[in-house]
Amino acid sequence: MAAFGHTFPFYTGLKPIFPMDTTLAVIIAIFLTALITFIIILPGIRGKMRLFWLLRVVTSLFIGAVILAVNFSSEWSVGQVSTNTSYKAFSSKWISADVGLQVGLGGVNITLTGIPVQQLNETINYNEEFTWRLGENYAEEYAKALEKGLPDPVLYLAEKFTPNNPCGLHGQYRLAGHYTSATLWVAFLCWLLANVMLSMPVLVYGGHMLLATGIFQLLGLLFFSMATSLTPPCHLRLGTATLHTRHGPAFWITLTTGLLCVLLGLAMAVAHRIQPQRLKAFFNQSSGEDPTLDWNPEEGGLLSPRFRSTAESPEPQDIPLSEASSETCCKKEHPREPDCTL
Repeated sequence: MAAFGHTFPFYTGLKPIFPMDTTLAVIIAIFLTALITFIIILPGIRGKMRLFWLLRVVTSLFIGAVILAVNFSSEWSVGQVSTNTSYKAFSSKWISADVGLQVGLGGVNITLTGIPVQQLNETINYNEEFTWRLGENYAEEYAKALEKGLPDPVLYLAEKFTPNNPCGLHGQYRLAGHYTSATLWVAFLCWLLANVMLSMPVLVYGGHMLLATGIFQLLGLLFFSMATSLTPPCHLRLGTATLHTRHGPAFWITLTTGLLCVLLGLAMAVAHRIQPQRLKAFFNQSSGEDPTLDWNPEEGGLLSPRFRSTAESPEPQDIPLSEASSETCCKKEHPREPDCTL
């Protein structure tokens, strides 16, 4: 039976909804802090090297932030539909609402927003997450959702991803999430190594690691696409409409970043073959192979010494001693010898 304005007593109240995933918020805050710090010290770099530094730092921070953010994003596969559907169990009341589904590498996120939000004397605005990452049990989270008495559309979609559901979505997306997440972590390590090598006089190896970063990102996309297409699509019927899923923003931004890393890695490899001196000048590194390279402090070089070529440096010369000075030196050293000449 209903009580208190058609609200069942065993349903808990709405939990507070943060407008953004806290993990993504932390990642974005860290990289934005690094970017702002660099912008503050950017005026200290003189000459045209200021633009080179800006391009390098912004590109590098963008790639690292994307790799980390998409690993924790829930928008790899998304879908949304507006429908008229039942609201809660043991009730014949129907509502008009927007139902959203976001599938990530570590679980699913289901949203339910009423049109309008205030219906049946309640605020219909739900945002529920169900995870299957290592160490977490999806079935237990679904059982807790049943105990809480979440709305029917949320429970219906969550039930489709349970391990025992005939649709097989749990094994399909869980396998895709594990392999894709592993390759993205490898890509992040390659990105770290690329930054280390690009700050040392081994630019070609830094370009190779940047190329590997892009390849592992594209490999993760391949794993995700293959795993999610192995089984036939499962129809998600919500009241009078059907929910269809498609690749989300996380998928496409990973594809863009992966292609960018591949292009930058190939460009560095070609530049190392054709114009190695210009490549080193772009990264503000002196050439140890060419001693005639002269860095101009006005161009942004930090502590830039001028190197002198071997032809310009004076060669050591043998200065012969005169006879008088040699005899004097010999007499001082051997005063008793009658004939002391060199």
